[in-house]
Amino acid sequence: MSLLELVKKRKSVRHFLDMKVEKEKIDYIMECARHAPSAVNFQPCYYYIIESDESKALLQKCYGRRWFSSTNIPVYILACVDTNASWKRSYDQKDHGDIDVAIAVEHICLAAAEMNLGSCWVCDFDPVLCKELFSLPDNLEPAVIIPLGYPTSEEKSRTPRKLLSEISEVI
Repeated sequence: MSLLELVKKRKSVRHFLDMKVEKEKIDYIMECARHAPSAVNFQPCYYYIIESDESKALLQKCYGRRWFSSTNIPVYILACVDTNASWKRSYDQKDHGDIDVAIAVEHICLAAAEMNLGSCWVCDFDPVLCKELFSLPDNLEPAVIIPLGYPTSEEKSRTPRKLLSEISEVI
């Protein structure tokens, strides 16, 4: 499959089959994340692969949407930025950790799509509560939660995208 076909295949999935994701697939997905580029190759991303019922219950407290608390979600990946390791631009001290984690998370989502798994970016969660519930060190900032699993047939088709002429121009 071409990259464009894979990108078009990936969509946000919120309904999952009650089916465990194989360790080999999670390992492959995480290997794809590990190879994501980062500013100055500082590699500031850190991940928690959440599979235990106890850890899932804690994570579900951080985002109150009903679909997110489904018992059918077999695994969540909590992607964090290590602010001690992220590169800061010298001109204005802009921290590029969020950019680095975004690149890595999309690698995760594309790898999941390649494996016929569904995923969804979740950014609207309580990071302070998340940090507290998981006793994260001060330098780790929770950035994105990715539910991961086999999608059900209930999933809708991918939402339409703007035309290329609406998002770009040659100058």
